[in-house]
Amino acid sequence: MASQVCVYCGSRPGGDPAYIAAAYALGHGLAARGIGLVYGGGKTGLMGELADAALAAGGEVVGIITNALCERELAHEGLSELVVVEDMAERKAQLASHAQVLIALPGGFGTLEELSEALSWAQLDLHAKPLLLLNTSGYFDDLLTFFDHAVATDFLRPEHRNLIEVCDQVEDLLTALAFHI
Repeated sequence: MASQVCVYCGSRPGGDPAYIAAAYALGHGLAARGIGLVYGGGKTGLMGELADAALAAGGEVVGIITNALCERELAHEGLSELVVVEDMAERKAQLASHAQVLIALPGGFGTLEELSEALSWAQLDLHAKPLLLLNTSGYFDDLLTFFDHAVATDFLRPEHRNLIEVCDQVEDLLTALAFHI
């Protein structure tokens, strides 16, 4: 598969059914467009839903997971490929290196860390990959407000704030993705 995207998202489903629906729609939409999925390799929550949808639609799905998470029986066993690495730093580096575009869906601390690191790397010109954020049901509104506050208080340059493209609907994200792949 020529094009691949990396998706950061929660290992939990969240409390709004719209999160699961969006993960499913994105997984299906990627596969329907012939775009491969690279993600954290988990079988639960949004991660599992995303992977299952892409696989069901005939897509290629690569999971990258740590030994420790495999030992906790969290790895998705039905993927096109499962890469097991030693630690989270290696996992994040491999996730980013496999993809042309980085996407974040709702999630917790892990998703926030992955997104923050990808933004930091872009800010430091360590990569020039597009970063897309799927703001399902306004999940990231407060984070986006924080980014604006960081600009207003001169901790973040406006051009760095603009490193992330925000989409509220899966179809909008898939349309935006077409410009980057």
